[in-house]
Amino acid sequence: MDDDVTVEPVDGAAGRWFEELPVGLVVRHALTRTVTEADNLMFCALTHNPQPLHLDATFAADTEFGERLVNSLFTLGLVVGVSVGDTTLGTTVANLGFDESAFPAPVFIGDTLRFETEVVAARASGSRPDAGIVTFEHRAHNQRDELVCRTRRNALMHRRP
Repeated sequence: MDDDVTVEPVDGAAGRWFEELPVGLVVRHALTRTVTEADNLMFCALTHNPQPLHLDATFAADTEFGERLVNSLFTLGLVVGVSVGDTTLGTTVANLGFDESAFPAPVFIGDTLRFETEVVAARASGSRPDAGIVTFEHRAHNQRDELVCRTRRNALMHRRP
């Protein structure tokens, strides 16, 4: 599916119910985000990650990248977080896990990211008749249209009440 999707609130929930998440659905999220130095520093501090590749401009200048990299787990959190308002807000039971996370290109301070989510699998839950399991593929691209993050997330989703 190549068409943009606008997500309307449903019965007080901003997200989509299991029945509204067909395989092949692609949501291009309107929210974009320019990553700042403060984002990277705060994330590294909150996660106790002292990696100089993220924090030390002098160290990073001597690497193959030539500058500091944004912590990849910040990017992963951002790509999933941005998706929530359009997909799972108020309609998810729980995250079940992540598969196949990849960071094909680095993210640098000042990069502007755009996000999309595709439903790649969906099935009824075998143990919960009120829920289904959806596999989302979340993707982020930078301002040069390079894929910088891709991950698959399995979520237990409420069926429409």
